[in-house]
This record gives sequence, structure tokens and C-alpha cells, in this order.
Amino acid sequence: MRNELAAAGLAVLAPMMDSVLAGGAEVDVDDGADAAGGVFVSWKASPRLQACARRAFGLKQLHEPVLRHSHAVGAAMMQAMAAVLSSAGFTVEDARDEYHRPQHLRVLAGPPSQQQPVWSLRDDELALPGWQDVPVGGAD
Repeated sequence: MRNELAAAGLAVLAPMMDSVLAGGAEVDVDDGADAAGGVFVSWKASPRLQACARRAFGLKQLHEPVLRHSHAVGAAMMQAMAAVLSSAGFTVEDARDEYHRPQHLRVLAGPPSQQQPVWSLRDDELALPGWQDVPVGGAD
């Protein structure tokens, strides 16, 4: 899933990476066997945009444009990531958890195991032009 988002050109946070360092797609695997468990994808805006939004919210400046913009960025990126993952064969839905996972996607299923990513190397890309005609012992 991270590979598909990266193939689309999105920044993807590495597992266990501190979100203070970068923004991008974040994949969270909750191994719980309950209804809250599963695989989730969210978008982390840049640390600067996050800091500006936190500051405005903390100061109760609820009409600051940064709050509207931050929400709009998150919503747009969730739509984009849902479209990318769906196109790659994943089944996703809104996590529907405004308390614990606002603006998260829940990944319900991946593509069929035999399905190769559309961006994977093809056999004809691995062969170098002209090398198929060289005898095994080398060229004399």
C-alpha cells in the first residue's frame, strides 16, 4: 500500500518516523481483533501547517483561514489517496471514527495476490538492447 502511494508521487512516512520531521501518507496497522482493528491510512500535512493550525485552535481563533485550509488539505488528500488505492486494487472506505481516527481511510482488502503492480518492472525492461544476440562464451 505504501508502494502504491509512493508510485503516485505522494510522500509516505516511514513506520515509526516522528511526524514532526515530515508530512505525507501515514499507514497504521492496528492488530486488535476488535472492531477498532485494521489497516488505516491518513494524511499528515507539513509540520509547519500542523503547527499553525494547532496554534490557531489552541488560541481559540476558530475563524483563522489556516483551520479551514488545513481541513481542506486533509479532505482533498484523503480523496486522492482513496482514488489511488482503489485504482491499484485496494478496497477502502472512510474509517467512520471521528473520535479516534478522524480523516482516516480503512483498508478493507488488498488487490488479488497474483496481481502485479502496474509500475513493476516488465521482462522487456530487464533485457539490454543488443545483448540477446551475444553468444554465451562472449563475443569473439
